[in-house]
Amino acid sequence: MAQPQALQAGHQLLSQLARQLSCLRCKSASNQVGLLRLGTSRLQLAAAAAAGPSSSRALATGASSGRQNRSAFRRLKALLRDYKQLSKFRLSALVALTASAGFAAGSGEAIDYEKLAWTSLGTLGAAACANTLNQLYEVANDARMARTCNRPLPGGRLGSRHALAFALLTGVGGLWTLAEQTNPLTTALGAANIVLYAGIYTPLKQLSIYNTWVGAVVGAIPPLMGWAAAAGELEPGSWVLAAALFSWQLPHFLALAWMCQDDYARGGFRMLPKLDPLGSRTAAVALRHCALLLPLGAVAAALHVASPWFAAEAAALAAAMGAGALAFRANPTAASARKLFRGSLLYLPLLLAALAVHRQPNRHVVTWPDVQQQAHTAAAVQRHSCRSSCSLGACGSSCRSCKRSCTCQSCAPLRSGTGWCCSSCKA
Repeated sequence: MAQPQALQAGHQLLSQLARQLSCLRCKSASNQVGLLRLGTSRLQLAAAAAAGPSSSRALATGASSGRQNRSAFRRLKALLRDYKQLSKFRLSALVALTASAGFAAGSGEAIDYEKLAWTSLGTLGAAACANTLNQLYEVANDARMARTCNRPLPGGRLGSRHALAFALLTGVGGLWTLAEQTNPLTTALGAANIVLYAGIYTPLKQLSIYNTWVGAVVGAIPPLMGWAAAAGELEPGSWVLAAALFSWQLPHFLALAWMCQDDYARGGFRMLPKLDPLGSRTAAVALRHCALLLPLGAVAAALHVASPWFAAEAAALAAAMGAGALAFRANPTAASARKLFRGSLLYLPLLLAALAVHRQPNRHVVTWPDVQQQAHTAAAVQRHSCRSSCSLGACGSSCRSCKRSCTCQSCAPLRSGTGWCCSSCKA
């Protein structure tokens, strides 16, 4: 009799296990993990109870400590995520990247990569400080915008004092790094950019549509910081990349402002698209600055910053983004603005990559006096365009109309007072 009873009990046990396994298959993966953990915990507690009260207390203490560690890790992860949003990390990293490009362009035959890393780190700290101060000023505005209402400050995850301490830490750390590892010029540019962004651009966003142009100046300074860190001065070539960053930002941010114009209006920011319902003025500004990007590659080649290959590639990139601006002008819609915005996102990294490939070592051959002399010569040629040429050098004659002495190196030997030395006067 005992044997059939044992078999019946075993059969019932197997049936129960089969039902439990069927239930587990129907539940989600997360619930299965939870049930398994619960079963494991119960087994551990049962084993500890069998072993004695001291083992049970030790096990409970270990479980509580594990939960506290996991909770602390989650809090740390959430705090780092908030710091990332507070600093606008991706934007700050882009700023550091443009400073790195300026450093590479201003370097000689060999690039000092250790100094490049310190420059990028210091620039990143300064950018993080400026972005945090910007969010401290705009808490109420960000709370009204769909794009920004979940940031740490309007979301209530961080307090203003906490954010201010983070801004001070990153700002002081970034400027100290620049001061220790680069030079006073680079440090001064970094400090000035924090003031310009947080002290002028940020409040101007609620006052004038020209905040976008001031913001473009802010974005043009980091390449100058990189060049100054590498070369110790701002040579003519340093302004090529700065000009590219300035003009690139106008189509980039105006396209974004057009797509989010209602959101910006809710936030209380004055942006050009909101005052331009037809979009003609917004598109014209974007197209104009795409056109200004076209010759910058040739200027870089003329100043020995990059090879002629860069001139062709930079012009092609500007033309491609300009095509997006033309489409936006022909049909100012959210779709065409989005295409222009995406094109601008491609333009900048490709331009910086092309500059890295085709850069020429900075041998300091083009200086400001050289540029001034060339500009003076070009202006003189334009003012004193002669009717014909000769090999007698400067003729020493004066124009009968404007009485200005001719200083051209190739002009007709006109008698004083008997002719026109300037074609503009003759006309």
